This record gives sequence, C-alpha cells and structure tokens, in this order.
Amino acid sequence: MRVVCIYRDNQDYTRTVTDWLEDFRRQTGKTIETMNPDENVDFCEAYDVVEYPTIMALDDMGAVLEMWRGREMPLINEVLYYTI
Repeated sequence: MRVVCIYRDNQDYTRTVTDWLEDFRRQTGKTIETMNPDENVDFCEAYDVVEYPTIMALDDMGAVLEMWRGREMPLINEVLYYTI
C-alpha cells in the first residue's frame, strides 16, 4: 500500500500539515510520501485531487482505499492502518 500527502508549501495550512507529518513519523516510526500538486498535475487529475491538503491511501494497483481532504487532519491511527 501507498500513502501520499498532497499539499503546497507556503500556504496557511502548511504548518498544520508539516506538524502532523512529523507527529506521525515520531509516533509510528514511518514516513508518509509527500507531493506538491503543481509538480504532479497528472497524478492529481487522475485522482481528482482539487482540495489541499489531501491524504490518500492507495492499494498496490493504485485504487483509492481512503481519502482525507481539507484542513482537518485525520487521526494518526486512521492513516497508520494503511501503512502496515
């Protein structure tokens, strides 16, 4: 499985996302792949990602298992399930 966090730097929500990603790493020992939507336009169009930040859990074939959109970050345990 693959978990990706899509967000832009230098936005009003950036600090919330980076703090959440650091908390996730510190609590679980795992890192989440990050992606800038401006550098990955095809990926964002393919998955209809139009709201940032977005965290996506994908299976090995690329199918979306779960998606969290917007400024309210998910619980770490909700995302951790998809990194195991």
